[in-house]
Amino acid sequence: MGFLTSTTHLHITTWVIAIILFFIAAVASKPNKGVHMGLRLMYILIIISGGALFMNYRDGFGMIYDIKVLFGILVIGFMEMILVRKTKGKSTTMFWVLFAIVFFVTLYLGLFNGIPMNFS
Repeated sequence: MGFLTSTTHLHITTWVIAIILFFIAAVASKPNKGVHMGLRLMYILIIISGGALFMNYRDGFGMIYDIKVLFGILVIGFMEMILVRKTKGKSTTMFWVLFAIVFFVTLYLGLFNGIPMNFS
């Protein structure tokens, strides 16, 4: 399992692909089950790779990783809610706003907050 925790490349690659698939599915004029199922596969890979990183690097950094995991799961939840509500023809405005806020907080916590394996 060292390939999951030696670097963050797998985790970052999976969430970048997920964001691309999400925006493809979100702007499509009609629901595309293939893209949505591919996105759900990316959710699973994000959770597996993120969970491995969480277990490996959590010690000594308090609750900052716990908060990042919570916000990461919220991002996935809002992505799924936006797509499902769009398919059902319901309003998604509130979920887009919440998605944007939670996504940027998660990016900040993961990339610039002084936790191991970030860009600072």
